[in-house]
Amino acid sequence: MPDQRDPHAPAWDPFAEAEAEARAMVLDPRWPGLSVPAKAQALAARILVTPDGARWLYGAHGRWHVQDPSDGRWHLAPPPRGCPATRVPQPALAVIPPLIPSGPDCVPATGSVQGFIGPDVPEALTEHIRVLLRANGRRSCETFPLTAFADVFASDVPGTVAAIWGAVMWSAYAPAFDGNERLITIFGEYLGRPLPGDEWVRWLPATPLLSLATLFAERVRADQHRAALRLVALMADTAHALAADPRFLPRADALVAILDPLLRRPDLDDRAALLGDHAVLQAWLARCPARFDRALLGERAPGEAFRHALYDLTETLAFAPAPLPLTAAFLADLPDPGSRMPAWLDHRLRAHLKPAPSDQAWGSASFPAAPTRIAPVSDPTTGSWHPEPAEQTGAWHPHTGPQAGAQTGAWQPEPDERTGAWDPRTEDSGATGRSWAAAAPSGTGAASPSGTGATERSGSGAAEWSGSGATVRPAPPYRKPPAEIEALEPPDRATAAAILGAAYATALAWCRLVEEEPGRFAGPAAMAERIVHERDDPHVNH
Repeated sequence: MPDQRDPHAPAWDPFAEAEAEARAMVLDPRWPGLSVPAKAQALAARILVTPDGARWLYGAHGRWHVQDPSDGRWHLAPPPRGCPATRVPQPALAVIPPLIPSGPDCVPATGSVQGFIGPDVPEALTEHIRVLLRANGRRSCETFPLTAFADVFASDVPGTVAAIWGAVMWSAYAPAFDGNERLITIFGEYLGRPLPGDEWVRWLPATPLLSLATLFAERVRADQHRAALRLVALMADTAHALAADPRFLPRADALVAILDPLLRRPDLDDRAALLGDHAVLQAWLARCPARFDRALLGERAPGEAFRHALYDLTETLAFAPAPLPLTAAFLADLPDPGSRMPAWLDHRLRAHLKPAPSDQAWGSASFPAAPTRIAPVSDPTTGSWHPEPAEQTGAWHPHTGPQAGAQTGAWQPEPDERTGAWDPRTEDSGATGRSWAAAAPSGTGAASPSGTGATERSGSGAAEWSGSGATVRPAPPYRKPPAEIEALEPPDRATAAAILGAAYATALAWCRLVEEEPGRFAGPAAMAERIVHERDDPHVNH
């Protein structure tokens, strides 16, 4: 019988078919009601095997996992494109519980991994943030002290500015902003020092959610509840605006989901705040819906956050004939004290990893480290190896903290009737019903101009800003990128920007995992140089 297939039809992809089938099964309303063994059996029946003998499973977080044939460990890894595969059912015991999707974690992902060097943040979004900033940039420093981000802003800047900045930076997938970025320019007059970066890009460090929790918790402990809730409302208003941009969307939505219950019930986190900043962080993480688990991995499990960022990076390189050597080339640019990186990689990627040069200098253009880092904790239930946990010097960890286990939720007071209670989202009088964060500041003077040419704060040691970006300190040139990256030719500007963002996010995630200061990464910089001369903002006629 002659072949009846359409010669113009796209090639059959066994991974795409298996993924669609597994996703439909997991998103079925009956999935949560199944037992763990039943779920494991259903997933094991859909395992694919490639010609090299590797086993592939579509599982937790709606992503693919590959099994290391040497030791049976499962690793996050996007499947190879155009590779044949055969469905070979396996025993249910092959699927360990951490690989089983919850259901919400397999909802099709939204958002973007693009770096902010292109395109610019939409003007309407920037203007929204500008309004918040101008209305709250002259608040009293006594009422709103700078209890977080003091390494970023001048000493006379109120915590309201830090709340807006923190929400922007935490929500960004990869905080790499180009010199024309208006969203960063509007903060220029408040800075206490130049932003780290080079001639074109502000390579900013990752912001921990703990910094936002600190701003709130400190005000509660100071018996300044109204100020604490104003800061939370500012963070929420900022996140609401940021969700309009796909590069902010997943984390911005997660931040809104964390903060909105607190705005509806102002005493929700009071007891946690009295226990400390980490207790507030725990309460925030505990009440975040499961569909935002991936956005919060950096706070809960830095090792898994690195593996997911690496997954994103490999996916952005899927257009290349051999994406794994390219991914390994980006990894070779990262510091690796104790040669710990190979243990975090799957066997295919590990074979391409080259040792990093010994002449790298790290931290020369970074902000100081956050005072507390959450160290990775080994988990015997997972199928992937985790490094030994660092010593826990009083820092709370979501898996080992004093309230883990049965006490996973935030402390919640008994409900009471709150008729006529002050609403932190409205003006003090509660009469206007509009966002308090957009109100003009009272008693603090007129807001300063916040256009592209912000002025230096006198006596504060702030960065000098001119034109469309900050004047950055001289920095040594980037180390030459690996030859594989130099030869890389992305098919278009959007792909190059996606590689830039994913590579920078991977670098930040790795540095957080190994507790190294982010330095100057040659791989993302090489991608920036490819697209920096292509304007992504409209020409403005003066």
